[in-house]
Amino acid sequence: MKIAITSTGETLDSHVDPRFGRAAWFIIVDSDSMEFEAVANDNVNTAGGAGISSAKVVIDAGAEAVLTGNCGPNAHRSLAAGGVKVYTGAAGTVKEAVEKFNSGEFTAADGPSVGSHFGTGI
Repeated sequence: MKIAITSTGETLDSHVDPRFGRAAWFIIVDSDSMEFEAVANDNVNTAGGAGISSAKVVIDAGAEAVLTGNCGPNAHRSLAAGGVKVYTGAAGTVKEAVEKFNSGEFTAADGPSVGSHFGTGI
């Protein structure tokens, strides 16, 4: 399965970014082989709409699931509309998050875990 993990860096050893829309990177990982691609998130400093724009990046990358610390309402709605399941509460390294996902430690979120503008300081 292709999973997008929010990340502070470009590798599997990078830490999970607790923000979805303003995460620095998305690591797109094949959960079976652990092959991955790092995709820079150009929405980090966007004035508005980061969650929706970031959801488009993940959907266009072909991800079927997202692992992140938190996900706001606009991003969650956009990901759900694109058929992408959202798993919040991820922490540690990207590799650790994928391993926890593979062992069934995450439950799909049925809604956002934070309000709008989380991580912007507003």
